[in-house]
Amino acid sequence: MSFWAVAQCESQHEHVVRLLLMRQQFETWMPRIKHRGRIALLFPSYLFVRIVDQFYPIMWTPGVIRLLMAGDKPARLKDEIVDNIRKREVGGFVKLPLPIRQLKVGQKVRVISGSFNGHIGLYQGQTSRDRERVLLELLGQAVAVELPGKDIAPLPIVAKTVAQAQRLR
Repeated sequence: MSFWAVAQCESQHEHVVRLLLMRQQFETWMPRIKHRGRIALLFPSYLFVRIVDQFYPIMWTPGVIRLLMAGDKPARLKDEIVDNIRKREVGGFVKLPLPIRQLKVGQKVRVISGSFNGHIGLYQGQTSRDRERVLLELLGQAVAVELPGKDIAPLPIVAKTVAQAQRLR
């Protein structure tokens, strides 16, 4: 019975390792994405390898650092995981889901948890992967604070609602 396993490769050697494994008759898959107009690997330094009988030739392939193991055997990756990623492929590239919300600079937000819970501020942008900069009014001054993204929520745009209500009168 065959299964998918994950091979860790030397950095920037994924393509060479894939070719060497394919020459040894191993099925491989290396998902790619388009990011900011450039082609990149979805999982840099890793590739999927289908193991049928033997896995030792994979471990001895030049450029392979290791196989991800579960004890003394390669860790089995469920076929559903690979299938789900493959279903997202469009034109050879995995299409990643869009972020749940996209805040715009200057948009009003409410702090929904943490030390500043209940405060309303202006969104100033993302500072790192999990941190957002918000301009809050504290003690009569505008102060920029960095908060986890999960701690803020966009405020509904009230101006449009008020204008719509006035038109209905």
